[in-house]
Amino acid sequence: MSRSLIERLRSSNFVTFSRVLPRAGRSLALAWWAILILRGLLPAIFSILMGVLVGDVQRHADLTIPLASFGFVFLLLQVLPPIHRALGANLGSRTAAWLYDQLTITCVRPPGMGHLENPKLTTDLTMARDFDLGITGPPLFISMDFIAGGLVEVAGGIASAAVLAAYTWWAAILLAGSWIATHWLLRESTVWRDRNTEEVRQAQRHADYAYRLAVDPPAAKELRLFGLAGWIVERFRSRRRHLFELRWEATRLRERPLIWSILLVLAANIIVFWSMGASATAGHLPLARLVTLASAAIGTSMIAFGGLSWALDGAAAAVAAVLRLESSMEKEGSLTPGDRPATGMPAREIRFRDLTFAYPNADKPVLAGFDLTIPAGTSLAIVGQNGAGKTTLAKLLCRLYDPQVGAIEVDGVDMRMLEIDAWRSRVTAVFQDFTRFELPLRDNVAPGDAPDSLILEALEDAGALGLAHLDTVLARGYPNSTELSGGQWQRVALARALCAVKMGAGLVLLDEPTAQLDVRGEAEIFKRILTATRQVTTILISHRFSTVRHADRICVLEKGRVVELGTHDELMAAAGRYKTMFELQASRFEEEADLETLD
Repeated sequence: MSRSLIERLRSSNFVTFSRVLPRAGRSLALAWWAILILRGLLPAIFSILMGVLVGDVQRHADLTIPLASFGFVFLLLQVLPPIHRALGANLGSRTAAWLYDQLTITCVRPPGMGHLENPKLTTDLTMARDFDLGITGPPLFISMDFIAGGLVEVAGGIASAAVLAAYTWWAAILLAGSWIATHWLLRESTVWRDRNTEEVRQAQRHADYAYRLAVDPPAAKELRLFGLAGWIVERFRSRRRHLFELRWEATRLRERPLIWSILLVLAANIIVFWSMGASATAGHLPLARLVTLASAAIGTSMIAFGGLSWALDGAAAAVAAVLRLESSMEKEGSLTPGDRPATGMPAREIRFRDLTFAYPNADKPVLAGFDLTIPAGTSLAIVGQNGAGKTTLAKLLCRLYDPQVGAIEVDGVDMRMLEIDAWRSRVTAVFQDFTRFELPLRDNVAPGDAPDSLILEALEDAGALGLAHLDTVLARGYPNSTELSGGQWQRVALARALCAVKMGAGLVLLDEPTAQLDVRGEAEIFKRILTATRQVTTILISHRFSTVRHADRICVLEKGRVVELGTHDELMAAAGRYKTMFELQASRFEEEADLETLD
């Protein structure tokens, strides 16, 4: 029982939030807590000094020290809040920065990428990513003032109750207990808890997604072209309305507990103040003490349920999300560590041996019992319908995932035994969704640094020489910057892979490397690629058979298995799946050519 209570306390929002503050700034956090405690004690001290001052007035005593003390406390009550607010804003900004640092490290540090594609982590990742943008609540530097105000009130109420205990212990317990009960009554009515259910989070995500579609550039073309402006506005409104309705329903649950809270607090105050009044009337309670105790009794009301829970819940939710992601992402993105060097690999072959792989939480595997051998120094094209497992093979070869069953062997060595970074230094790739760095052309071609001479050679091999100066930033909005078309960006991505080959990579993965180029541009580029990668192992994933046919061998995938394997001529002669797809695409190109002739 005691262990369960300790665990609940350790996982409470207050403890969760409090324990990260020193990590963001120890001295700043200590100063913030010190001022918070002092502010909490001041109302009780003020009550005591008020009684002392009244007593000295009654006795006609010297009022210099009482008035000076009274004035000093009053001055602190006025001066400390803005100082505390400034400290809190600074601490909140530093805490948000620390949390974003942790999130960045948490996302990037795991060697795999299963943690970024696991749907179970999406809600926490969204919360952690957006918590300080004012989408799910106020930024942390603003929330800190609400949290400080709530904690000061609770501390002040407890200190006032301690002063009240000087009158009689039962009065302090009764009054403090009634105000503390408001936290239990109102919070347990689920008004705040229901704001953080999975249903509410999903509603928040849907509303935010609709909002981003409306205001971010990528969707602008389709929204206007298909006349979806009204649709997206209505979608945003309906999602936001649904979110507000869920929160309103949670708020309505407070109605009955609120009535009970009022009745409980009213009864407790009547009993305590009636008792003090009776004692004062009977002459058992002097005026000076009555003033102190009455003021303390009023100050005890600061314990009441207020805005602390709302602000603390919002801040703690983000903190908890980041802390949860630290452990879960490390686990989901982990790979079997290897320690063997990968120098010169692959020198003989790459072999997929009875390999089975499924993505996190997927219903069925993408690859099942997969077998394939790729001789080193050759080119292999992989074709197949969407979902056949083509891109998954590229991810596995990059060791972004490990297979659940079977193995990938490089020159007879299980890839999991190779040191991860050493193997990746031997691999380069152009993915279908390649990254467009808002950096100079030089850094886009060689993010890991390379001599300018090699960069220029890679650009020439990719047909991208002359697109821009090496120091030109490839993004809008920067001085002396430029933006490239989709096809030009694809050439830059190809140059990145070719530059890595010149730096020593031995395996090239090309996932739809010419998707944004026309047929002539594609033919030209692929000839350049084959020339530049003649001495290395090249794996090409493409839907264009005019490109695929030039590979040494072609592999046809269906439902995660190899159904055909051979050269273009061999597969055409076999009259199987490959020939059907090739002729279907060729007939379409012939029809397009005929239409161009008629035009």
